[in-house]
Amino acid sequence: MKLAITGGTGFVGSHLIDAALEAGHSVLALTRRPQPERTNLSWIEGSLSDGASLHRLIDATDAVIHVAGVVKARDATGFEEGNVGGTLAMLAAATAGGTKRFVDVSSLAAREPQLSLYGASKAKAEALVERSGLDWVIVRPPAVYGPGHKETIDLFRMARGGQVYMPPKGRLSLIHVDDLARLLLALAAPGTPTKVVLEPDDGRPNGWTHREFGDALGRAVGVPARTISTPRFLLAIGSRLDTLLRRDKAKLTPDRVAYFCHPDWVVSSERKPPANLWRPRIETGQGLAETAAWYRDKGWL
Repeated sequence: MKLAITGGTGFVGSHLIDAALEAGHSVLALTRRPQPERTNLSWIEGSLSDGASLHRLIDATDAVIHVAGVVKARDATGFEEGNVGGTLAMLAAATAGGTKRFVDVSSLAAREPQLSLYGASKAKAEALVERSGLDWVIVRPPAVYGPGHKETIDLFRMARGGQVYMPPKGRLSLIHVDDLARLLLALAAPGTPTKVVLEPDDGRPNGWTHREFGDALGRAVGVPARTISTPRFLLAIGSRLDTLLRRDKAKLTPDRVAYFCHPDWVVSSERKPPANLWRPRIETGQGLAETAAWYRDKGWL
């Protein structure tokens, strides 16, 4: 296939491009700055707000995989511009360019739009996709982890120090980035499910409790780490300090606290991808250990 990919310089998008090229597909990927050349990969310089670059991105493609999005912003306007406006621009470009297949990477946060500005923006973006008239499918990944993810390194560092601070009591689902990439590629192919919302995971029934996840992180780094349930008010204080100290680079923001503290981020069993199309291959204990090893090799851990 010839694929148009947004978010290709990010964590999920970069793994997706690797998987696509390895599978023999050709890729056009959007980027804001020059990138290294690779066989069968054409970088299109521009942004989601640049109609001309989106026209070049869509050129004679079989499918669009829209990964790009904003996970941190100062206010609702920032989330709206990145997630709602960006998705609308891609839908318009795909419609104008004649590319019917549209795979949209959303978030489980869209299930609870009242909790956070981020979740609200992803829910609005989903609504646009569903009304687009394209041959669409929406994927809501749970917590994504894997080599190269800068957002989860702090969890591994905490585990190495013997204490993992987690949100209040709850459950979550997980998925390895390479399993997610395989699913997105499978869904880009013709004849796959259409006009559905899918929630993939690692195959663990009913997900992970926060304590179970903390224990798994400890095993991954080889330390018997203790998982500590952090009250919401402490997370709120921590988010304000992180925002004050790291500003736009803060990882714990007030908006993130709002949805981190929701007790149920387990995928819906009714929205699992068809088993004849895709199954997770990477067991999470193994995946966490390999991710920890990658962090150590790069000097991050």
